[in-house]
Amino acid sequence: MTGGARIEHLVTSGTFSLDGGTWDVDNNVWIVGDDDEAVVIDAAHDAEAILGALGGRTLRAIVCTHAHNDHIDAAPDLAARTGAPILLHPDDLPLWKQTHPDRLPDAELADGQRIEVAGTELTVLHTPGHAPGAVCLHAPHLSALFSGDTLFAGGPGATGRSYSDFPTIVESIRERLLTLPDDTFVHTGHGETTTIGAEAPHLQEWLDRGF
Repeated sequence: MTGGARIEHLVTSGTFSLDGGTWDVDNNVWIVGDDDEAVVIDAAHDAEAILGALGGRTLRAIVCTHAHNDHIDAAPDLAARTGAPILLHPDDLPLWKQTHPDRLPDAELADGQRIEVAGTELTVLHTPGHAPGAVCLHAPHLSALFSGDTLFAGGPGATGRSYSDFPTIVESIRERLLTLPDDTFVHTGHGETTTIGAEAPHLQEWLDRGF
């Protein structure tokens, strides 16, 4: 499927809280769509800023790469103001409920699921490790991967807190991400965009450790 979809980006700021600690963070919010419709990947911190970036387009879905609070804190507000459903992998419901105990997501994400918007498709890749229900979204016609906190420029996402596991994230990256074309742009949850080809040498170092 091809179409007129494009990728837009804004950065929002807030806090990340887990295991009794709180840290200031800047989050990437990704919008995929055309002039008429879009999906938002990770509604972080500021629903008003995201609405401004949408500019009146129909929001088809709010897709959560995982349920750490800094990636989902603005999702219910954005959903209420647009009517868009919130989509989350069910394995991350325990994390979701820490932030939004009285408002569940509207629908589940599943590995292999395809989300259509503006004539293109985003394929859900379940990539646990940073969180049990972490997912990436692959848009081959845009040469793009939206990696959430599974993969960054320089290596895997953090696994030092509750609900995370280092061998699991390395296996997810090895099996699901390193198999993608080298020229795939990796649009991350924080920081700079990279490519699969640029990250492969760094990731091989992790794999050589025996995981």
